[in-house]
Amino acid sequence: MQLQQLRYFVAVAETRHFTRAAEAARVAQPSLSQQIRALERELGAELFHRTRGNIALTDAGDALLPLARRILADTESARLAVQETVQLRRGRVRLGAPPSLCTSLVPDVLRVFRDRYPGVALLVREGGSRDLVRTLAAGELDLALIITPPSGEAAPALDVTELLHEELVLVSRSAEGRRRKVRVAELRGRPLVMFREGYDVREATLEACRAAGFEPEFAVEGGEMDAVLGFVRAGLGPAVLPGMVAARSGLAVTPFAGPGLGRTIAVAHGREVPLTRASAALRETLLAHLRDAARDGDLPPGTRLLLA
Repeated sequence: MQLQQLRYFVAVAETRHFTRAAEAARVAQPSLSQQIRALERELGAELFHRTRGNIALTDAGDALLPLARRILADTESARLAVQETVQLRRGRVRLGAPPSLCTSLVPDVLRVFRDRYPGVALLVREGGSRDLVRTLAAGELDLALIITPPSGEAAPALDVTELLHEELVLVSRSAEGRRRKVRVAELRGRPLVMFREGYDVREATLEACRAAGFEPEFAVEGGEMDAVLGFVRAGLGPAVLPGMVAARSGLAVTPFAGPGLGRTIAVAHGREVPLTRASAALRETLLAHLRDAARDGDLPPGTRLLLA
C-alpha cells in the first residue's frame, strides 16, 4: 500500500468521479484508475461501486476512508515536524555541564541560543565531568561541557574540543590582607569551605595541596555551589573557586601565585553519533560566544581562550 494510492483513493471518494479526481491530483485518469485497482488488489476488496455516471463507496471503501485521511494527515504532520526541526523551529538539545559552569558560562550561552531558536527545547543535566563523560558515551546527552583530565584524554568514544583555560582562585569574605596573590602552601592549616565529592574543583584543590606537601583542612565540606558561596559569605572560611564563578560572586578574589591552579574546559559529544541540527547550532553558539567574549575583553582575568 502506497501513500500515493491513498491520496488517489481519497480524491475519488471526495469527488465521486475518476476524471475529476485525476484532474485534482494532476495525474492522467488511466494512471489513477490503475493505482486504485492495485490498491483494491492489495486490500482484497473493491472500494467503489462503479456504474455509468455514478461512483459510490463500498462498505470496504467506507471503512478505509477515515483511516486513509488520518494516515495522510499524520504523514503531512510528520513532514512538517521534520521540516521544522531541520529549520530549527523545533527540536531538543540535552546538555550536560558541571555546576560551576551552570552558574557562569552556561546561562549566557543558553540565553543567546534561546533568543535565536525559541522553539528548541533545552534540557540541562548537572554533574561532575566523569559522570557526564559516561552519560554522554551512553547516548543520554547530546553535548557536554567537561573539565578535561591532566592527561587531556577524556574518552576515546568522544569528540572533544578544548575551549578555555580557567584559573582557580581563592575567594573570601574580605580581601587577603590586600595581597595581590597567595601561594597554595599558605593554605596549610587554614580551614577551607569545600565542595562535596564529585566536584572537579574539589579534586583540583586536593591535588594542588598534596603536591605542595599537605592535606587541606575543612571548616565545612559537602556543599553544592550555592551553599559554598553562602558559607564563604557567612565567614566560615575561604574557598577555591573557578575564576568565572568568582567574578560573579561579589566576594573578594585573590589569584594564586606561581603555576597556580587551573583547569581546561572543553565541549564534547559522541564520536559515532552525528550531532542533530539543534545540537550543532548550540555548539556553534557556544564557540561564537566565547570568541566574542575574548575579542571584547569580557573573559575574567586568568581565563584564556584555547580556540583557534
